[in-house]
Amino acid sequence: MDYKNAGVDIEAGYKSVELMKEHIKKTMRPEVLTNIGGFSGAFSMEAFKKMEKPTLVSGTDGVGTKLKLAFVMDKHDTVGIDCVAMCVNDIACAGGEPLFFLDYIACGKNIPEKIATIVSGVAEGCSQSDAALIGGETAEMPGFYPEDEYDLAGFAVGVVDEKDLITGKDIKAGDTLVGIASSGVHSNGFSLVRKIFKMDAETLHTYHEELGTTLGEALLAPTKIYVKALRSVKEAGVRIKGCSHVTGGGFYENIPRMLPEGVRAVIKKDSYEVPAIFRMMAKEGDVAEEMMYNTYNMGIGMVLALDPADVDKAMEAIREAGETPYVIGQVEAGEKGVTLC
Repeated sequence: MDYKNAGVDIEAGYKSVELMKEHIKKTMRPEVLTNIGGFSGAFSMEAFKKMEKPTLVSGTDGVGTKLKLAFVMDKHDTVGIDCVAMCVNDIACAGGEPLFFLDYIACGKNIPEKIATIVSGVAEGCSQSDAALIGGETAEMPGFYPEDEYDLAGFAVGVVDEKDLITGKDIKAGDTLVGIASSGVHSNGFSLVRKIFKMDAETLHTYHEELGTTLGEALLAPTKIYVKALRSVKEAGVRIKGCSHVTGGGFYENIPRMLPEGVRAVIKKDSYEVPAIFRMMAKEGDVAEEMMYNTYNMGIGMVLALDPADVDKAMEAIREAGETPYVIGQVEAGEKGVTLC
């Protein structure tokens, strides 16, 4: 008896690392001091000494049950983008610049080509956010996961000068709320998605005219990464007073997280067009509108609170970064929370 007979193939692990190195190489930054394959990743902070008070910000998250769709469709090259996005978007919400990312893949059987494909998506997400992929772990766990399944999670670290932290404490009545378009469902609420639609190949590979693609492709569309858009706003000289990453819990849970006491967000539902995938989900699943807004991003992945005088400049900066902004509402005096009208 040996480790391989017990279900863990060390040689497959070595091959996985070799296959993923070409993807990881694309994410390197000059601050990275170590090579892939060591026991840890080292990252120089020398370049940040000029900040008055350099402050580390971090984020960790996974992809959740969206992975179930990747299993059915046997498509594994985009879920890594989701994993990175869920972490770096939270860092960007605090005004931080993502520096580096580490991933964790746990699987029932290490198939090197599949692992490398997953990591190619992680590397793409890192490239989109200018974060270095400096390490990770692939754990082969036979008997714990089915052979054809895996879990994927990650951890990111960023930096911001303390004076530039986005805290929301100065948000006041009269401020404008600007939303940045999402790419679809992103990586939250898939337990409900899997109740609405059958999770079989036939259903997911069916083309829908209103979606302009198959159902599976629409649902697997990777989460938008907003790092460059928020950086563009900052470089335009605009101060973001508050920022909310609209993830699990939708509008109702996430937008109040950026608000101080004594103000509430008032959002106009007709200020932008809700994407077709959400309308289809609501109809097919008979999901109440309030529940949709309490579960999904409904087409808005990031919400910024801005001084009204800065709105035009901020929206132009967002467009220059390749994203689509909308004025979706305003801040009013009242009990902390959200009103949709």
